[in-house]
Amino acid sequence: MDYVRGIFKKRPNRFIAEVEVDGNIEIAHVPNTGRCKELLVEDAIVWLKPSDNPNRKTKFSLHFVENRGHLVSIYSQEANAIVYDAIINGQIKELSGYNYHQREKTVDNSRIDIYLANEVEDSCEMSVLEEPCFVEVKGVTLVVGREARFPDAPTERGTKHLKELIKLKKVGIRCVVFFLVQHPLGESFRPNWENDPTFSQTLNEAYENGVEILVYKCDNSLEEIKLIPERLDFDLAEL
Repeated sequence: MDYVRGIFKKRPNRFIAEVEVDGNIEIAHVPNTGRCKELLVEDAIVWLKPSDNPNRKTKFSLHFVENRGHLVSIYSQEANAIVYDAIINGQIKELSGYNYHQREKTVDNSRIDIYLANEVEDSCEMSVLEEPCFVEVKGVTLVVGREARFPDAPTERGTKHLKELIKLKKVGIRCVVFFLVQHPLGESFRPNWENDPTFSQTLNEAYENGVEILVYKCDNSLEEIKLIPERLDFDLAEL
């Protein structure tokens, strides 16, 4: 289904936006719990996906917003799918070589986005999973200048995920935090100390304990969103 062009007016709460479409005000679902205040400004051009589900409360979902001449993806769940598909297709060299791939894996009280392992047969010809790897994906939409920053609002859930990865790493399991920059202008990454010092400090602790950090970005168009297979630099220090 094709996207529909709209003009952003306001965001009454984090779940919905009021958008002008063909001269009428429509209510659109916002599939991103971040603030996105630097992106969702009055009269910004947005691109909506219509829903054909008659039971939905909103007619549209807001997928893209134009910012500084570029198309920014704000559909946060899309980040997980993009990274997962890129891993399967061998586009992320640091996460290649695994033959078992799973979306979402529950660990204690957390759900980590991607679980990787190597499936082998043991001496009893039973399949077992070895060399496990947990990957937590964070979509990044905030770009200051050319520097991507996460989060754009405090995230207790994000901090909880980092602490879970630290626990897993301490027992010898490979863990990765994957930041997917969804704004094409992002050229490097730094945690957002100003907005969430707790998450930023916990990210530093995770890195010090051996949790890996990968930063990539995606190329956006209305036809497709695809990962650019070039790793970006990051700096964890507070400004």
